[in-house]
Amino acid sequence: MLDMLIDLKKLGRMVDQDGPLKDLVQFETLTEIAYKNESFPIYSFTIGSQDPEHPTLFMTGGIHGLERVGAQLAWSLLKTTLDRLVWDKSLQELFKNIRLVVIPLVNPVGYYKFKRSNGNDVDLMRNSPVRAIDKTPFLLGGHRFSKKLPWYQGNLNVLEEENKALYSKFFQTCRQSKCVIAIDFHSGFGMKDRLWFPFSYTKKPFELIPEMDAFTTLFEDTHPYHIYKIEPQSKGYLLNGDIWDYIFLELKAINPESIFLPVTLEMGSWTWVRKNPLQLFSKQGIFNPIKAHRLKRTYRRHHLLFDFLLKAIRSHSVWSELDPAKRQKHFSSGMDRWYENSERPLLNNKGSLKLFT
Repeated sequence: MLDMLIDLKKLGRMVDQDGPLKDLVQFETLTEIAYKNESFPIYSFTIGSQDPEHPTLFMTGGIHGLERVGAQLAWSLLKTTLDRLVWDKSLQELFKNIRLVVIPLVNPVGYYKFKRSNGNDVDLMRNSPVRAIDKTPFLLGGHRFSKKLPWYQGNLNVLEEENKALYSKFFQTCRQSKCVIAIDFHSGFGMKDRLWFPFSYTKKPFELIPEMDAFTTLFEDTHPYHIYKIEPQSKGYLLNGDIWDYIFLELKAINPESIFLPVTLEMGSWTWVRKNPLQLFSKQGIFNPIKAHRLKRTYRRHHLLFDFLLKAIRSHSVWSELDPAKRQKHFSSGMDRWYENSERPLLNNKGSLKLFT
């Protein structure tokens, strides 16, 4: 059952060998999670520029252990990138100007024990100090009744070790970046693959609506037949303790000028269940493609998005550096697109949206 950690360790050895990867990639063990006399490492790969201000794509998987396909997709995209970097001169050139940080398996104990939560029975996606200001669904939105129930948040204002490692690595590599996109892989909601952006703790509009709308418009113009439904997380459901809400608010406090888009890829697992109803009787079948060919199809399915994210972070000025007129245009477009029935906040004279807290 240690196949994923073994595969990640192999990629680490590949990086450490003499060759083009040695100067481009840093392989690191962020921490070791102790669980019942076993130790589970959390690995990270940092690829590309070491300039702290360069734009960064931050990719994570496996926060929920049962959603194994998220970690597997992160591994697949990472492996393809490393394999290409050995020979692809254009990709080597690209990474001189951008940085890619990958933590493929944030919750190794949950992954190997077939648990949504970590070894302490805490749901890592509901573990941050952020408290919802709008109504959340009972239990699903996070709670502190009992660790025996799913969606348990853990102790108040105490990050679990896995989230501490994620938080530390993010701010080590991204706190000075001019532009950051985070993509976090999950599965299990609906028939359609969704790209969710903040917020999870409130229905109020995301602060960076203009940039998010400009980014979305660029993606849809480039790939008009894409498969994703792009919307705020609040269109699905609200929750307490979202780690990406927390990191977003923390980064804005530290580096207000930074443009940071945290995005969750929520792969619609109901499609896999519909094609193979027997998966309903498997603990992991509700969240993952069981058939090997469907897993491979999932790998292929999201390569286009990953490639776009790399190019979009390199050319981020197209969508992240908007003059006041363009900000107003994309603000209005984004409000119409995602918040048609919401009260509209105002842009100030500089074209900035007031921060919601």
